[in-house]
Amino acid sequence: MEKMQSLEEFYRSKFNQIPENIRNGVGHFNVFTIDEYIGKSTKPVVYSRKDYFKITLIIGKNRIHYADKVIDIQKHALFFTNPQIPYKFEWIDDHKSGFFCVFTPAFFHHFGNLNDYEVFKPNAVPVFELTDEQLNDVTQIFRKMQAEIGSDYVHKYDLLRNLVFDLLHYTLKMKPASKAEKQQANASQRITHLFLELLERQFPIEDVRQRIHFRSPSEFAGQLSVHVNHLNRAVKEITEKTTSEIITERLLQEAKILLKHTEWNVSEIAYSLGFKEATHFNNFFKKNMQITPIRFREMV
Repeated sequence: MEKMQSLEEFYRSKFNQIPENIRNGVGHFNVFTIDEYIGKSTKPVVYSRKDYFKITLIIGKNRIHYADKVIDIQKHALFFTNPQIPYKFEWIDDHKSGFFCVFTPAFFHHFGNLNDYEVFKPNAVPVFELTDEQLNDVTQIFRKMQAEIGSDYVHKYDLLRNLVFDLLHYTLKMKPASKAEKQQANASQRITHLFLELLERQFPIEDVRQRIHFRSPSEFAGQLSVHVNHLNRAVKEITEKTTSEIITERLLQEAKILLKHTEWNVSEIAYSLGFKEATHFNNFFKKNMQITPIRFREMV
Protein backbone atom coordinates (compact mmCIF):
# COMPACT_ATOMS: atom_id res chain seq x y z
CA MET A 1 0.00 0.00 0.00
CA GLU A 2 1.25 3.50 -0.86
CA LYS A 3 2.11 5.88 1.96
CA MET A 4 -0.49 8.44 3.01
CA GLN A 5 -0.87 11.23 0.46
CA SER A 6 -0.57 14.72 1.93
CA LEU A 7 -2.58 17.70 0.75
CA GLU A 8 0.62 19.21 -0.62
CA GLU A 9 1.31 16.05 -2.66
CA PHE A 10 -2.23 16.16 -4.03
CA TYR A 11 -1.68 19.67 -5.41
CA ARG A 12 1.84 18.95 -6.62
CA SER A 13 0.81 15.80 -8.50
CA LYS A 14 -2.09 17.42 -10.35
CA PHE A 15 -1.30 21.11 -10.58
CA ASN A 16 2.49 21.34 -10.15
CA GLN A 17 2.03 23.99 -7.51
CA ILE A 18 0.91 24.33 -3.91
CA PRO A 19 -1.48 27.08 -2.77
CA GLU A 20 0.00 29.66 -0.45
CA ASN A 21 -0.76 29.34 3.27
CA ILE A 22 -2.05 25.80 2.83
CA ARG A 23 -1.07 25.01 6.44
CA ASN A 24 -1.76 28.40 7.95
CA GLY A 25 -3.67 27.07 10.95
CA VAL A 26 -7.13 28.15 9.81
CA GLY A 27 -7.72 25.12 7.64
CA HIS A 28 -7.93 24.57 3.90
CA PHE A 29 -10.85 24.10 1.49
CA ASN A 30 -11.09 23.81 -2.29
CA VAL A 31 -13.54 22.50 -4.87
CA PHE A 32 -12.96 21.07 -8.35
CA THR A 33 -14.81 19.57 -11.30
CA ILE A 34 -13.73 16.00 -12.07
CA ASP A 35 -13.62 16.80 -15.79
CA GLU A 36 -11.02 19.52 -15.20
CA TYR A 37 -9.06 17.49 -12.66
CA ILE A 38 -8.78 14.35 -14.81
CA GLY A 39 -7.72 16.45 -17.77
CA LYS A 40 -4.59 17.66 -15.96
CA SER A 41 -1.62 15.29 -16.29
CA THR A 42 -3.66 12.22 -15.47
CA LYS A 43 -1.77 9.53 -13.58
CA PRO A 44 -2.96 6.11 -12.36
CA VAL A 45 -4.80 6.48 -9.07
CA VAL A 46 -3.11 4.50 -6.30
CA TYR A 47 -4.81 2.88 -3.34
CA SER A 48 -3.81 4.94 -0.32
CA ARG A 49 -4.93 7.02 2.62
CA LYS A 50 -5.02 10.80 2.33
CA ASP A 51 -4.40 13.24 5.16
CA TYR A 52 -7.47 15.31 4.25
CA PHE A 53 -11.24 14.83 3.95
CA LYS A 54 -12.95 14.63 0.58
CA ILE A 55 -16.53 14.58 -0.75
CA THR A 56 -16.93 13.41 -4.35
CA LEU A 57 -19.94 13.51 -6.67
CA ILE A 58 -19.34 10.72 -9.18
CA ILE A 59 -21.22 10.85 -12.49
CA GLY A 60 -20.53 7.80 -14.61
CA LYS A 61 -19.72 4.15 -13.99
CA ASN A 62 -17.03 3.75 -11.39
CA ARG A 63 -15.52 1.10 -9.17
CA ILE A 64 -14.45 2.26 -5.72
CA HIS A 65 -11.91 0.31 -3.70
CA TYR A 66 -12.61 1.38 -0.11
CA ALA A 67 -10.94 -0.31 2.87
CA ASP A 68 -11.57 -4.01 2.26
CA LYS A 69 -14.60 -3.46 -0.01
CA VAL A 70 -15.18 -2.98 -3.73
CA ILE A 71 -18.24 -0.90 -4.61
CA ASP A 72 -19.58 -0.51 -8.16
CA ILE A 73 -21.34 2.73 -9.12
CA GLN A 74 -23.71 2.28 -12.05
CA LYS A 75 -24.91 5.83 -12.60
CA HIS A 76 -24.11 8.52 -10.03
CA ALA A 77 -23.25 8.66 -6.33
CA LEU A 78 -21.82 10.67 -3.45
CA PHE A 79 -18.66 9.33 -1.82
CA PHE A 80 -17.28 10.53 1.54
CA THR A 81 -13.67 9.78 2.53
CA ASN A 82 -11.57 10.43 5.63
CA PRO A 83 -7.87 10.11 6.59
CA GLN A 84 -8.36 6.79 8.40
CA ILE A 85 -9.38 4.61 5.44
CA PRO A 86 -7.49 4.03 2.15
CA TYR A 87 -9.33 4.10 -1.17
CA LYS A 88 -9.00 4.58 -4.91
CA PHE A 89 -11.27 5.21 -7.92
CA GLU A 90 -11.37 3.07 -11.03
CA TRP A 91 -13.41 4.50 -13.90
CA ILE A 92 -15.25 1.76 -15.79
CA ASP A 93 -16.32 3.71 -18.87
CA ASP A 94 -15.13 6.79 -20.75
CA HIS A 95 -17.70 9.12 -19.19
CA LYS A 96 -15.92 10.81 -16.28
CA SER A 97 -17.76 13.68 -14.71
CA GLY A 98 -18.71 15.22 -11.38
CA PHE A 99 -17.28 17.39 -8.62
CA PHE A 100 -15.23 17.02 -5.47
CA CYS A 101 -14.14 19.17 -2.57
CA VAL A 102 -11.16 18.67 -0.25
CA PHE A 103 -10.73 20.12 3.23
CA THR A 104 -8.76 19.69 6.43
CA PRO A 105 -10.26 19.18 9.92
CA ALA A 106 -8.92 22.60 10.94
CA PHE A 107 -11.28 24.21 8.40
CA PHE A 108 -14.15 23.19 10.69
CA HIS A 109 -12.51 24.14 13.98
CA HIS A 110 -15.28 25.37 16.35
CA PHE A 111 -17.90 24.24 13.82
CA GLY A 112 -18.15 20.59 14.88
CA ASN A 113 -16.21 17.34 14.79
CA LEU A 114 -16.33 15.75 11.34
CA ASN A 115 -15.69 12.31 12.82
CA ASP A 116 -19.03 12.51 14.64
CA TYR A 117 -20.84 12.24 11.31
CA GLU A 118 -21.71 8.71 10.28
CA VAL A 119 -20.47 9.14 6.70
CA PHE A 120 -16.92 9.76 7.96
CA LYS A 121 -16.78 6.92 10.48
CA PRO A 122 -14.33 4.10 9.64
CA ASN A 123 -16.93 1.32 9.87
CA ALA A 124 -19.36 3.04 7.50
CA VAL A 125 -19.82 2.37 3.79
CA PRO A 126 -19.89 6.03 2.72
CA VAL A 127 -21.26 5.63 -0.81
CA PHE A 128 -24.76 6.90 -1.59
CA GLU A 129 -26.25 6.26 -5.01
CA LEU A 130 -28.42 9.14 -6.19
CA THR A 131 -31.63 9.45 -8.16
CA ASP A 132 -31.71 11.94 -11.04
CA GLU A 133 -33.53 14.43 -8.79
CA GLN A 134 -30.98 14.00 -6.01
CA LEU A 135 -28.17 14.39 -8.53
CA ASN A 136 -29.59 17.76 -9.55
CA ASP A 137 -29.83 18.90 -5.90
CA VAL A 138 -26.25 17.86 -5.09
CA THR A 139 -24.91 19.37 -8.32
CA GLN A 140 -26.44 22.72 -7.35
CA ILE A 141 -24.64 22.62 -3.98
CA PHE A 142 -21.29 22.01 -5.66
CA ARG A 143 -21.93 24.79 -8.16
CA LYS A 144 -22.67 27.17 -5.27
CA MET A 145 -19.32 26.14 -3.76
CA GLN A 146 -17.55 26.98 -7.01
CA ALA A 147 -19.30 30.34 -7.24
CA GLU A 148 -18.44 31.24 -3.65
CA ILE A 149 -14.80 30.21 -3.69
CA GLY A 150 -14.27 32.37 -6.78
CA SER A 151 -15.97 35.39 -5.21
CA ASP A 152 -14.44 38.23 -3.20
CA TYR A 153 -17.09 38.05 -0.47
CA VAL A 154 -15.32 38.56 2.86
CA HIS A 155 -17.28 35.79 4.62
CA LYS A 156 -17.20 33.28 1.77
CA TYR A 157 -15.50 30.56 3.82
CA ASP A 158 -18.32 30.62 6.36
CA LEU A 159 -20.71 30.09 3.46
CA LEU A 160 -18.55 27.23 2.17
CA ARG A 161 -18.64 25.54 5.57
CA ASN A 162 -22.42 25.79 5.52
CA LEU A 163 -22.54 24.27 2.04
CA VAL A 164 -20.45 21.29 3.21
CA PHE A 165 -22.87 20.79 6.09
CA ASP A 166 -25.74 21.07 3.58
CA LEU A 167 -24.19 18.11 1.73
CA LEU A 168 -23.72 16.14 4.96
CA HIS A 169 -27.26 16.62 6.18
CA TYR A 170 -28.79 16.11 2.74
CA THR A 171 -27.04 12.73 2.61
CA LEU A 172 -27.84 11.70 6.18
CA LYS A 173 -31.54 12.34 5.55
CA MET A 174 -31.51 9.77 2.74
CA LYS A 175 -31.93 7.00 5.32
CA PRO A 176 -33.63 6.77 8.71
CA ALA A 177 -31.69 8.07 11.67
CA SER A 178 -30.13 5.40 13.84
CA LYS A 179 -30.94 4.94 17.49
CA ALA A 180 -27.76 6.77 18.47
CA GLU A 181 -28.65 9.76 16.31
CA LYS A 182 -32.08 10.09 17.92
CA GLN A 183 -30.92 9.98 21.49
CA GLN A 184 -30.12 13.01 23.58
CA ALA A 185 -26.53 13.50 24.67
CA ASN A 186 -25.92 11.53 27.85
CA ALA A 187 -23.23 9.71 29.78
CA SER A 188 -23.51 6.59 27.62
CA GLN A 189 -22.95 8.58 24.46
CA ARG A 190 -19.96 10.36 25.94
CA ILE A 191 -18.23 7.18 27.11
CA THR A 192 -18.99 5.47 23.79
CA HIS A 193 -17.57 8.41 21.87
CA LEU A 194 -14.38 8.31 23.96
CA PHE A 195 -14.05 4.55 23.43
CA LEU A 196 -14.47 4.86 19.64
CA GLU A 197 -12.02 7.75 19.52
CA LEU A 198 -9.42 5.79 21.51
CA LEU A 199 -9.91 2.75 19.27
CA GLU A 200 -9.51 4.80 16.12
CA ARG A 201 -6.38 6.59 17.33
CA GLN A 202 -4.51 3.31 16.89
CA PHE A 203 -5.11 3.35 13.13
CA PRO A 204 -4.08 3.51 10.35
CA ILE A 205 -1.14 1.10 10.54
CA GLU A 206 1.45 2.20 7.99
CA ASP A 207 4.73 0.70 9.22
CA VAL A 208 5.68 -2.83 10.27
CA ARG A 209 7.15 -1.39 13.48
CA GLN A 210 3.85 0.20 14.43
CA ARG A 211 1.73 -1.73 16.93
CA ILE A 212 -1.65 -1.21 18.55
CA HIS A 213 -1.76 -1.50 22.33
CA PHE A 214 -5.45 -1.88 23.26
CA ARG A 215 -7.46 -4.84 21.96
CA SER A 216 -9.75 -5.94 24.81
CA PRO A 217 -12.72 -4.19 26.46
CA SER A 218 -10.91 -4.27 29.81
CA GLU A 219 -7.85 -2.52 28.32
CA PHE A 220 -10.05 0.24 26.90
CA ALA A 221 -11.97 0.53 30.18
CA GLY A 222 -8.68 0.93 32.04
CA GLN A 223 -7.60 3.73 29.74
CA LEU A 224 -10.96 5.46 30.18
CA SER A 225 -10.96 4.96 33.98
CA VAL A 226 -14.35 3.20 34.02
CA HIS A 227 -15.40 -0.30 34.99
CA VAL A 228 -15.50 -2.64 32.01
CA ASN A 229 -19.16 -3.49 32.73
CA HIS A 230 -20.03 0.21 32.56
CA LEU A 231 -18.21 0.56 29.24
CA ASN A 232 -19.94 -2.53 27.83
CA ARG A 233 -23.41 -1.29 28.86
CA ALA A 234 -22.81 2.16 27.40
CA VAL A 235 -21.46 0.87 24.07
CA LYS A 236 -24.30 -1.65 23.73
CA GLU A 237 -26.91 1.02 24.48
CA ILE A 238 -25.62 3.46 21.91
CA THR A 239 -24.34 1.24 19.10
CA GLU A 240 -26.44 -1.92 19.61
CA LYS A 241 -23.18 -3.85 19.37
CA THR A 242 -20.91 -5.22 22.06
CA THR A 243 -17.55 -3.62 22.78
CA SER A 244 -15.84 -6.82 21.62
CA GLU A 245 -17.79 -6.85 18.35
CA ILE A 246 -16.70 -3.30 17.52
CA ILE A 247 -13.05 -4.03 18.35
CA THR A 248 -13.16 -7.22 16.28
CA GLU A 249 -14.74 -5.48 13.29
CA ARG A 250 -12.06 -2.77 13.31
CA LEU A 251 -9.20 -5.27 13.68
CA LEU A 252 -10.58 -7.36 10.83
CA GLN A 253 -10.97 -4.31 8.61
CA GLU A 254 -7.35 -3.30 9.15
CA ALA A 255 -6.17 -6.90 8.76
CA LYS A 256 -7.89 -7.21 5.38
CA ILE A 257 -6.42 -3.90 4.24
CA LEU A 258 -2.90 -5.01 5.18
CA LEU A 259 -3.32 -8.46 3.63
CA LYS A 260 -4.69 -7.02 0.41
CA HIS A 261 -2.52 -3.98 -0.09
CA THR A 262 0.87 -4.68 1.51
CA GLU A 263 3.52 -7.33 1.09
CA TRP A 264 3.98 -7.77 4.84
CA ASN A 265 4.02 -11.39 5.95
CA VAL A 266 1.39 -12.73 8.33
CA SER A 267 3.71 -12.53 11.34
CA GLU A 268 4.35 -8.85 10.70
CA ILE A 269 0.64 -8.14 10.36
CA ALA A 270 -0.11 -10.15 13.51
CA TYR A 271 2.48 -8.13 15.45
CA SER A 272 1.09 -4.79 14.19
CA LEU A 273 -2.41 -5.79 15.27
CA GLY A 274 -1.26 -6.60 18.79
CA PHE A 275 -1.18 -10.40 18.65
CA LYS A 276 1.65 -12.07 20.56
CA GLU A 277 1.84 -14.98 18.14
CA ALA A 278 1.00 -15.35 14.46
CA THR A 279 -1.02 -18.46 15.33
CA HIS A 280 -3.26 -16.34 17.57
CA PHE A 281 -3.91 -13.98 14.67
CA ASN A 282 -4.55 -16.91 12.32
CA ASN A 283 -7.11 -18.36 14.73
CA PHE A 284 -8.77 -14.95 15.21
CA PHE A 285 -9.00 -14.32 11.46
CA LYS A 286 -10.26 -17.81 10.61
CA LYS A 287 -12.86 -17.74 13.40
CA ASN A 288 -14.36 -14.50 12.09
CA MET A 289 -13.81 -14.89 8.33
CA GLN A 290 -14.03 -18.70 7.96
CA ILE A 291 -10.81 -18.54 5.97
CA THR A 292 -7.11 -18.24 6.82
CA PRO A 293 -5.21 -14.98 6.23
CA ILE A 294 -3.04 -16.65 3.58
CA ARG A 295 -6.07 -17.96 1.71
CA PHE A 296 -7.74 -14.54 1.91
CA ARG A 297 -4.64 -12.91 0.41
CA GLU A 298 -4.57 -15.47 -2.42
CA MET A 299 -8.22 -14.80 -3.29
CA VAL A 300 -8.09 -10.99 -3.53
